[in-house]
Amino acid sequence: MLSAITRIREYYQRRGLKETLIRTGVAFKRAFFANHMVVFYCDLSNVKTSRVNAPTSLRIERFTRAADVAPTDLQEMTSFWNAKQARRNIQERFEQGASLWLVKSGDILAGYGWTIQGRTIEPYYFPLCTRDVHLFDFHIFPQHRGHGINPYLVTYILQDLSSQLLARAFIEAAEWNHAQLSSLKKTPFFRLGIVKSNCLFSRKYISWSPDAVGQRTDRMSN
Repeated sequence: MLSAITRIREYYQRRGLKETLIRTGVAFKRAFFANHMVVFYCDLSNVKTSRVNAPTSLRIERFTRAADVAPTDLQEMTSFWNAKQARRNIQERFEQGASLWLVKSGDILAGYGWTIQGRTIEPYYFPLCTRDVHLFDFHIFPQHRGHGINPYLVTYILQDLSSQLLARAFIEAAEWNHAQLSSLKKTPFFRLGIVKSNCLFSRKYISWSPDAVGQRTDRMSN
């Protein structure tokens, strides 16, 4: 609770009252519906390795060490809430073997996403094999949204993973996050279904909605 108050205070000092209220409302909404997630799956052997079309101004960089990421990019990534905690989280992800993918428009950071092979950073809904990859924590900055950057980044990563002869990829999005769900429809991912998780006496309980399991995402053009 104390850490949450600290993050809100720091955000208020940087962004002001109006943006803080909006951000806090979004955070409460996400927390309330956090146990409803739509899980997606991709068979990497079926992903075409030809690069997707994208504006020539876009480029993607992959990093496996925090020391290799430009300080300006780290600053942009950690400027939302508690910068110190965010940098600690980034370092911990690298130490656990995760890769950071940055997408840039020219020299401007437009967004990012993370991948990790054979495991997940936090406990997942089912075990992963050594050749499986988890995609997580994707974010496109507000000024770059609406231009198809997120599906381009996700598809680029899937094609790269396919070229490495990896097996399967998984990603999830909150049921309330309609923008992310719409974005994933433009990628090679299949929809597995909706999973709900609840904690009781420090034990996590998982349940799947049977009406959606195995449903293919509809293709949409960029």
